[in-house]
Parts: sequence; C-alpha cells; structure tokens
Amino acid sequence: MSTHILLIDDDPVQRRLLRHAVERIGHVAHMAENGRQGLEALARLGDKVSVIILDLMMPEMNGLAFLNAMKDRGIEIPVIVQTGQGGIETVVMAMRAGAFDFVVKPVSPERIGTAINNALKVDRNAATRAPARSRSSTIRFEDIVAVSPAMARVMELAKRASQSDIPVVLEGESGVGKEMVARAIQAGSDRANKPFVTVNCGAIPHNLVESILFGHEKGAFTGATEKHAGKFAEADGGTLFLDEIGDLPLEVQVKLLRAIQHGEIETIGARRTQKVDVRLISATNKDLIAAVKNGEFREDLYYRLNVFPVTIPALRRRKEDIPVLARTFTERFAAGQKLERTPELTPAAMALLTAFDWPGNIRQLENS
Repeated sequence: MSTHILLIDDDPVQRRLLRHAVERIGHVAHMAENGRQGLEALARLGDKVSVIILDLMMPEMNGLAFLNAMKDRGIEIPVIVQTGQGGIETVVMAMRAGAFDFVVKPVSPERIGTAINNALKVDRNAATRAPARSRSSTIRFEDIVAVSPAMARVMELAKRASQSDIPVVLEGESGVGKEMVARAIQAGSDRANKPFVTVNCGAIPHNLVESILFGHEKGAFTGATEKHAGKFAEADGGTLFLDEIGDLPLEVQVKLLRAIQHGEIETIGARRTQKVDVRLISATNKDLIAAVKNGEFREDLYYRLNVFPVTIPALRRRKEDIPVLARTFTERFAAGQKLERTPELTPAAMALLTAFDWPGNIRQLENS
C-alpha cells in the first residue's frame, strides 16, 4: 500500500522538486500552494495522508498558521517544515507549534527521504517501540544518528577513510562524536574484527604516557614490578584511537613519529624495537596548527598524522540533527529503564532543545 505525502509550498519549482523526490522513493505526492489549500486537501483526503512537508513562508496562510489550524482541528500528522538558511527562530516557533522535524533549503532528495522515513516511524497509537541498540555493540556508519547535510559530508569522508590505512585526524569540539566516527571507520575497514584500542592522551599523567603507549619491561623503572605490553602492542593488527592527541608531551611525540614512520615501537627497558601493524586514528579539540606555531606540537608529526583530516561540526552548526537525536536518546532511555512505552517529547520541549546551542554538543544533549 502506497504512502501519501502532502506537499505544501507556494513555489511551483520547489513543489515539483519535492514531488520528484517523494515519488522517487515510492510514495504518492499530493500538492497544495498554501496553508488554506493544504487544509482543504486534508479534508478531502481524510486519513490517507501520512506525512506533510510544509513551507513556512507562504501567502494567504503561512506555515505557522497552518500548524495552529491543524492543532485546533485535532489533526495529528507528522509535519516536516522547510526553512531557509539562518531561519532557526522561525523553526523554533514551528517546533513549538507541533512540527515533527525540519529541513534547510536547498534540501537534497536524500535528506527529504530520511526525514520522511523518520516521520513514518512516529507511533500515533503510542505502541511499544523496539528495544534500542546495545551501546556496547560495534558501531557502524548506519548507527550514527545524523540527518544534516553537514554530517552527510562527514560520513562520506569517513567512509572513504575506512577504505585505506592512512592516518586520520578527527577535529571537533568535545562531545561532537569523534570516537563514534572513529569506531565506524574501524568497523567499515579491513580491520573490522581486530582490536580497537582507545587512549585519552589528556587524561594520562605525563610521566606515564610513554609507558602506557609503548609498554615497559619488568624493572625498567621504579615501580615497574611487571611487564606491560602498552597500547600499541594491544592494538597490533587493529586500530589505535588517540583521543586529545594535542595533549601528548613533546618527548613522547618523538617516539610516536618513529612508530608511524617505521612501524615499530621502543618499549621502555627493552633492548630492541618491536614491529607493530597499527592503523592510527587521532582526535583533537585543539587547533593543531596553532600548537605547531607555539612549539607545543611537532610539525613533522603533524604532517604525518594529518594525512586525512575530517572536521566534525558542533551541534549548534547542525541543528537539523537535534530532533532525531533527542528522540533517539529518549528511546534509549526508555529501553534502558524497561519502560512499556517511550515518553513523547512535547512540541514545547522540542522547540527548547532546538533553540539551545549545546556547548557540550551531543554528550550534553544525551545527558540532559
């Protein structure tokens, strides 16, 4: 049975583009030129319409007036609103009025398709949802929750990076999801079933960094009562993820450079070097070029690591991702608490979440 989508837009070119995008993924498109015609179409089509795509700026009856009219009539159909660049204030008003999701013009057919698919998952009868994915399972690209064009570009670059063993640097603020992208690169590579070892360089005392990365022999220094393999040896054959790479001490950076150049490490107290086969993915929330200029990061190491840089934008730069992330985290919470039903985010709550800039990014949103 075909799914019926109502397209409400006063621009005939935009309506035609939307119709082609909707029909290309197998849905039936109905069109209206403004909010008033949209309401007439809903009255005519009855319960056939499953999703509405709505422009906000239209003559006669604009998008916000249409949303309010839907609410007054008790019509509960997911609405995806369209907005121009920089129109977040209007979007917040639309979310408060009950919009399900929003897209930013110009919108690609793929983004429209994703928004429609998400809207079709809405449980109008509040039935029990399927359990959320286990947080401990392997993270693949399809597990990363994102619908914005900015993150689509990140995913495209990350998938390209997964097809080779070149060093990758993931740049971005804390909490944007750098480790998830790193794990997805590993899962999409030939090393998928090999170790993925994480080291937070900023959380290790400077006097222990070398030992933790490269290992030590028993008796190599005071307190070394046992042999320690080190993270490079643990990751042999797989991937080593160096988080906050910009915090590495300069003296350790020299050894890291050798490991990258020659594929071998110097274990503290060992008489000979050890060969390792490690794919290196680094992450930083710092400006490494500025660190190089300030003498805090080796220039030769920078160019060795920064072969394939991928910048992950802050959540405030991709607000399209907020509604889908918020719903995903709500579902995970419900599954974790074994709730019979997933709580619904009210339009007012979704508007507040979308309006906020989230300085802690996805991590802050998830824990709010």
